[in-house]
Amino acid sequence: MTQQINVTIWNEFRHEKTNPKAGEIYPDGMHAAIAEGLSVQGELRFATLDEAEHGLTDEVLNNTDVLIWWGHLAHGEVKDEIVEKVHNRVLKGMGLIVLHSGHFSKIFKKLMGTSCDLKWREADEKERIWVVNPAHPIAAGIGEYIELPQEEMYGEHFDIPQPDELVMVSWFEGGEVFRSGCCYTRGNGKVFYFRPGHETYPTYHNPQVRKVIDNAVKWAAPVDREYPRYGHAATPLEPIKGTQ
Repeated sequence: MTQQINVTIWNEFRHEKTNPKAGEIYPDGMHAAIAEGLSVQGELRFATLDEAEHGLTDEVLNNTDVLIWWGHLAHGEVKDEIVEKVHNRVLKGMGLIVLHSGHFSKIFKKLMGTSCDLKWREADEKERIWVVNPAHPIAAGIGEYIELPQEEMYGEHFDIPQPDELVMVSWFEGGEVFRSGCCYTRGNGKVFYFRPGHETYPTYHNPQVRKVIDNAVKWAAPVDREYPRYGHAATPLEPIKGTQ
């Protein structure tokens, strides 16, 4: 039986409207291109920055198993109360996939607890994304590497906590390397950061990039189990000597 996973793709959706090159590559928005690569069953939603509550109402979040996040120009415009709601949903089990410049989003920085800063350069250079953990589910169906003819460079040092699992590492034509596929657990939720996806390159039309995101959605889906109980445990599981 195919697993039912409800996915919401959140996209800032500013570049496609203001940058002619981005608009030509993604006429319906990057979120639409990302959605084309998903094979999971379940409800698929889009949410964008300029919608009320950024499209992330309580109803949407409570019915989202995995949230995909792309942002760049307007991280600061994302309301703190929405970030807090997303954060709480991740801790309670919702998966989160953060793409490319989403490394500087409020939600990713809140979950990482670091600056999430890095080096960058736009020089139309080749990127080779090496699979360094071929047994990981996110690498299923991917060869030794993914080669992108042109991408924006991100370089180390990437100020993030040590990943729980490192799945992919990028090499760039200019010589830099970067941890480009990073897995984390936060509370009951799983988080995956995936590096490629600059808005002026057709990266989200690449079949292997789409495959990675599709695999990541399946990996990040919530585990079907009872939510842990926290707080005061007044009733012990076994009798305690001296208290009877």
